[in-house]
Amino acid sequence: MARRVTLTQYLLEQQRSHDKVSPGLRLLLEVVARACKMIGYHVNKGPLSGIGDVVGNINVQGEAQKKLDVVANEVLVEANEWGGQLAAMVSEEMDGPYIVPDRYPRGEYLLLMDPLDGSSNLDVNGPVGTIFSVLRHQDEGRVPDENAFLQPGSKQVAAGFALYGPATVLVLTVGNGTVGFTLDKELGSFVLTQPNIRIPEDTSEFAINASNARNWEPPVKRYIDECLAGKTGPRGRDFNMRWVASMVADVYRILCRGGVFMYPRDAKHKEGRLRLMYEANPMSFIIEQAGGTATDGERRILDLQPTALHQRVGVVMGSKNEVERIAAYHREAS
Repeated sequence: MARRVTLTQYLLEQQRSHDKVSPGLRLLLEVVARACKMIGYHVNKGPLSGIGDVVGNINVQGEAQKKLDVVANEVLVEANEWGGQLAAMVSEEMDGPYIVPDRYPRGEYLLLMDPLDGSSNLDVNGPVGTIFSVLRHQDEGRVPDENAFLQPGSKQVAAGFALYGPATVLVLTVGNGTVGFTLDKELGSFVLTQPNIRIPEDTSEFAINASNARNWEPPVKRYIDECLAGKTGPRGRDFNMRWVASMVADVYRILCRGGVFMYPRDAKHKEGRLRLMYEANPMSFIIEQAGGTATDGERRILDLQPTALHQRVGVVMGSKNEVERIAAYHREAS
C-alpha cells in the first residue's frame, strides 16, 4: 500500500532534510491549514448558514462584504494570534495591520491573507478559496507597522492557497517546488496528492474576463485576438478560454494542465485590479516554483517593491512561453 504523506510529515521533511522550514514556520503553516479546514466547513454548509448574505459593510477595497468574508477573516485571525509564531497579520478585509496582542508571545513571521477569494461565487455555488503569504519580520525588536509588510514578493518564505471545490485542496510552496494536498475528511488531514507540480511551458488555454475587452491595452488585445483567430490565425492552432471569476480556481487549473491567467491593467483599472500583497505575490511565488512565469505585463511581479498595503497590480501568469510572448508584445508597444 502506498505511503500517505500528510501535511505535517511533508513540512517535517522540509525542515529536517532541506532546511526550508523552521519549527516556527511549520507550526504556523499547520495552523493556517487548520483554519482553512474550518473555512471549508462553513463554505460546504452553503445557504444553510447564510454565508452568501451581504452584511452591509464596505471593506477597505470598497467592496461589499458577505457574511463569509467576515467569518473567514475572523477564523484566520483567531487561529493565528496566540500561537507565538506571528508578530502581526494583514488582510484584504482589514484596513491596517493586526498586531498580535501583548497577552500573547510575538514571533518572527508576518502573515498576509485574502480570507475568501471569489466570494461572488457563493451565490451560485461556485468555487472559492483562501490565499496566504508569509514574510519574516525584519526587525523583531520593534512592533511591526505597515512598513514591515512592504517587502517584495521575492522575500516570501512560504505561500499557498486553499480551494474549496468538490474536494478541498491546499497548494503550498516553501521555496522548494510547489506541491498539492487534498483534505481527507474522514481522517481530518491534508494528504499529499501532487508532490511535484509542473506547469507546461506551452499551452492552448487562457483565462481572462472578456467583459473588459473594450478597456484592454493594445498588447493584451493583440494576444487575445491571435488566440481567438485559432488555426486560421498567426498562432496556427485553436485556443480555449476559461474564466471562473475566482483566482484560486483559475490558477489551480493552470497548475494542473497549463494555461495563462490574465487580469491586466486597463483603461478602467489603470494600476491593475488584483492586490499585490494578498493575491499577486503569493500566486506568483507558487507559479514560479512550479516552473511558470508571473509578470505585470512587463516586470517580474516578485521583484516589485510595494508602496502601499492594499496596492493593486496587473497580473499575467502561467505557462512560461505564453507569458513571455505577452511581455514581448508589451515591450514592442512601448
